[in-house]
Amino acid sequence: MVSIENLHVHYGAVHAVRGISIEIPRGEVYGFIGPNGAGKSTTIKVLATLIGNFTGTVKVNGVNVARRPQAVREQIGYMPDFFGVYEDLNVREYLHFFAAAYRIARKQRKTVVDDVLELTDLTHKIGDQVDALSRGMKQRLALARVLLHDPDLLLLDEPASGLDPRARIEVRELLKALTEMGKTILISSHILHELAHLCTRIGIIETGEMVAQGSLEEIYHKLKLMRVVHVQLIDADESVIEQIRGISGVSHVEAQVDRIAIQLREDESAVEDLHQALVGLDLRIHMFQPEAMDMETAFMKLTEGRTA
Repeated sequence: MVSIENLHVHYGAVHAVRGISIEIPRGEVYGFIGPNGAGKSTTIKVLATLIGNFTGTVKVNGVNVARRPQAVREQIGYMPDFFGVYEDLNVREYLHFFAAAYRIARKQRKTVVDDVLELTDLTHKIGDQVDALSRGMKQRLALARVLLHDPDLLLLDEPASGLDPRARIEVRELLKALTEMGKTILISSHILHELAHLCTRIGIIETGEMVAQGSLEEIYHKLKLMRVVHVQLIDADESVIEQIRGISGVSHVEAQVDRIAIQLREDESAVEDLHQALVGLDLRIHMFQPEAMDMETAFMKLTEGRTA
């Protein structure tokens, strides 16, 4: 769906994007992570056909962005990191305005608008003024807008920025629903743990360069970070703990009040291998719970220029 090869973008003397290459298959959710000024928004704007002065090859669904920008626009939904001001429009007028801009036939507009309002759970806000909506409601309305023409690719620049925890969860659940509909999504964010639960792959960018990309498990493996696995065993004693310490990849074992915390070097052994090893020791497992990937640690480690 998205193919970026050796992308370079300059703003005068500033080299904003430096040779980025990305491949995003159809139906994937790709998380774009990096500090401010890293080049995330610039890359997204190239895909959205808003920056034409670049070098490299950029395609959306096989269509060259530089050569056929209008054809690309028909396949994408771009949500920038700011909403814009529409002081004199209510939600209904706002969506009908953009439906007309997308050249949706007049007789179809009401049905289309009703559908996207239902999908984004905004039907009850249809008569409200846009500028009176909360930040979370505006973000949902922005998503409704980009869905009007049923695009294959969604480009979402910081969609959860500035939202309270409840609104972030609502946006995340909406994005999950869109992936279930088969949409391909490129999403940038500073809220790293949100992307960890949502994205199939991530790319970490700093100073215009791709530091690492792949599934979170692949990045975690590359960095040789520890994964903590919490285990509850029936009749565990010190001899059992000593046996666990001898399992390949186990770095440290700590007996806690109601469980055992096992630190695992995933560059040496996978979580599944640890489970199999415990079963092989004839241990009765009551609970086996790996901690979520420590995405914050991965991000900080990579953007400090270290890979181990």
